[in-house]
Amino acid sequence: MGENIFYRIYEWYVMRGLNPDKMPKHIAIIMDGNRRYSRIQGNIDVVKGHEIGVDTLEKVLDWSIELGIEIITAYAFSTENFNRTKHEVDGLMNLFVVNFKRLVDHEKIHKNEVRVKVVGRTELLPDEVREAIEDAEKATAKYTKRCLNLAIGYDGRLEIIDSFKKIIKDVQDGKITVDDVDEDLVSQNLYTEGIDDPNLIIRTSGEERLSGFLLWQSSYSELYFCETLWPELRKVDFVRAIRSYQERERRFGV
Repeated sequence: MGENIFYRIYEWYVMRGLNPDKMPKHIAIIMDGNRRYSRIQGNIDVVKGHEIGVDTLEKVLDWSIELGIEIITAYAFSTENFNRTKHEVDGLMNLFVVNFKRLVDHEKIHKNEVRVKVVGRTELLPDEVREAIEDAEKATAKYTKRCLNLAIGYDGRLEIIDSFKKIIKDVQDGKITVDDVDEDLVSQNLYTEGIDDPNLIIRTSGEERLSGFLLWQSSYSELYFCETLWPELRKVDFVRAIRSYQERERRFGV
């Protein structure tokens, strides 16, 4: 009981230091640590760790809405993750199906006008996953107030290559010329077309690398690395990342 009171006081203390005028518009998150969490908990099934991670993401969305953050992009499944065990991959695919179906009629999603979008090579996913994604995207397509992006079947290098391929085809088809190719055109052909670049990227579990996440879009993003494993992320951890962002002097180009 005393520990809970102490935490609440500390959370209040950290929260009051935030400047609402300097909130990042877009926070991207590398949700790392689900498997390690499963091992630490006494070797519970790895899929259970991912299930708890889904709950954490829902909490983060709640906190973001409370703080006025408009865009959350979460790294949910990379192309390399297909190399994990069949049990884990199948379990993750089932989690995607279940939770995208939940989003179609999710009260908080519709109440807060959150548009759901998946970025990545969705053609690599099973049919039932793609269908669930399409249903969630269609159900929220009209919303412009907030956005929840989920990177699934994603690889930052492949994203840039795919962008270049589309541009090359447009040049070959005579729609544009080589002189039309610039940074804006590349951005317009990324999976994240139409989405502002992230102001802040958070990675949990203590690892300090991007692992191919939003390589083009992260050029001027502030990076924050958190020791906490993703399933154990607390509101105070999230707020401390934002406070760190607000305390930095952002420089573009140097």
